[in-house]
Amino acid sequence: MLRVNIIGIGPGNPELLTGQARQAIADSNILIGDKRMLAAFGAGKCLFDTIKTSEIAAVCQDADAEKDTVAVLVSGDVGFFSLAKTIAGKLPDCDCHRYCGISSLVYFAQQLEMSWDDAKIVSMHGRKQNLIAAIAQNNKVFSLTGGEHSPNALCRQLCKHGLETVDVYVGENLSYPEEKITHGTAEEISKLEFPSLSVMMILNKNANGFEHTVHGLHDDLFMRSKVPMTKQEVRAVSISKLMPKATDNIYDIGAGTGSCSIELALQAQAGHVWAFERNPVAVELLGKNKELFNVDNLDIVAGEASEQIQEMPAPDCVFIGGSGGNLCKMLDIIYAKNPECRIVVNAITVETLIEVVEYYKTRTEYDLEIVNVFAARGKKLGAYNLMMAQNPVYVMTALKKGE
Repeated sequence: MLRVNIIGIGPGNPELLTGQARQAIADSNILIGDKRMLAAFGAGKCLFDTIKTSEIAAVCQDADAEKDTVAVLVSGDVGFFSLAKTIAGKLPDCDCHRYCGISSLVYFAQQLEMSWDDAKIVSMHGRKQNLIAAIAQNNKVFSLTGGEHSPNALCRQLCKHGLETVDVYVGENLSYPEEKITHGTAEEISKLEFPSLSVMMILNKNANGFEHTVHGLHDDLFMRSKVPMTKQEVRAVSISKLMPKATDNIYDIGAGTGSCSIELALQAQAGHVWAFERNPVAVELLGKNKELFNVDNLDIVAGEASEQIQEMPAPDCVFIGGSGGNLCKMLDIIYAKNPECRIVVNAITVETLIEVVEYYKTRTEYDLEIVNVFAARGKKLGAYNLMMAQNPVYVMTALKKGE
């Protein structure tokens, strides 16, 4: 069986290579990695300039297990946002061994003479994560950057969300002779230029410490108007039925004030939420609530949801609070994108209840659960407390059988 050494080379300077990693490279006659890595470590080896999984697999497949040993060079540490995770399990018939390296976080913290065990870790390199919320809620945040998410572009976003005074350290070309570390406020950093592939350490002494530990936030936390809103009690039940995961892509259809959209975005901080709303007044209010909660992983989509969802990424779960009369059409589109999608529909009318029940009679691969939620809130009337009934709501949950 072909031996494959997956080696974390650290920030890039050969002097920072671990002893084990150096020996693993010496024992390998075939090296795979990008040009900069190969230039530093590839003397006397057979070199392949690629970081594509399919091409790495092809090189391994063509190698002679009796004569060859392959080393795949990856930047940083093999366990920290690494290519090692991408290729894991995708090299059949290979005996893979990992060798740790110094991550960019560890090296950068060393250069700043700063501890990192209390830092919130975020990657904006090829990912959509909620950096704004992380910085608003944590005193110290480390972030990888990349692509359109350059340090200056990210700092412009911080300024838009009232975080222009936070302290920002930017590291570029770490461990190389041209290494540079820049310090300033987010506003100052937003006006400078940096390589896209950099790292940031952001310090916010005024972090609010907000932790989203429960779903069903108090209604008064949201900006309100005459726009319909899913109230706290019903929202808590609906979200628990939807079972959102941290990495989910989520639709909120008929978002109204955005109370469900906001809560779902807080739950899925490593995922993404699309809030669909056709009422212009509600769309404006959604924007205000998005800004209020700093949920950068929430996109507001104006217009008819039945049309807008056609081009959207496949959802993992969908909350439907209002369908505009196109419920069955939307369900068909959603299931065409992802037959495993978890769906919760809220309804206050018997007609919508019947429509959902009839739809799932034809979709026997799904289990439909119906819960009727009644809630009443106390209201002071002189020396007495009077219970004021809220509209009863049907919370209907559809899950693929076996889930």
